[in-house]
Amino acid sequence: TELKQRIWFTIGAMVVFRFLSFVPLPGVNPLILQDLYKQTQGGILDIFNTFTGGSLERMSLIALGVMPYITASIVVQLASSLHPALAAIKKEGESGRKKLNQYTRYGTVFLTAIQGWFLATGLESYAAQSGLAAVVAPGLMFRIGAVISLVGGTMFLLWLGEQITSRGIGNGVSLIIMAGIVSRFPTITTQLFEGGRSGSISPLTIAVFIGAMV
Repeated sequence: TELKQRIWFTIGAMVVFRFLSFVPLPGVNPLILQDLYKQTQGGILDIFNTFTGGSLERMSLIALGVMPYITASIVVQLASSLHPALAAIKKEGESGRKKLNQYTRYGTVFLTAIQGWFLATGLESYAAQSGLAAVVAPGLMFRIGAVISLVGGTMFLLWLGEQITSRGIGNGVSLIIMAGIVSRFPTITTQLFEGGRSGSISPLTIAVFIGAMV
């Protein structure tokens, strides 16, 4: 019975995660964003979009996903190995681990706010250059609203991941990342076969990609 409850809780959390990826930031036009993304897609942008399950493409509330948390975790872990004060906290055991986790959360909020500000500013400037009104009312209030929404979305995902870890199955943050990647498989597969049909992608490349997905 407990295993069933954990499985259903994990599935429900994944449904909530996918639902949030379709809720756009306040003040943006999702239809125009699709055109903007098609013009700028490729390279590192597609990689980030894959990790967020397409949320970046739709500029949703969770457009940044849990990547700021991953970055903050790496920074805190490196700092705890190099800085004497943090190294002493790390040696305190469970209480030290809780303190470092709290620092990681603070770092996540800071990184998300910085990235959210640049994302909103870049969206405004690129929309102005392209002539497409992706932002309904550009300005300071839009940027502040976007930063608050993105910070809230990322921190909610972090909380959801912790709930999955304690009440579901496996590591919650890892499952959220995996769910985002898996949700992009149908789109990636379609693009691969379309490229194979047109001759721009070789059959060997398609086979390698499908093998990597599996």
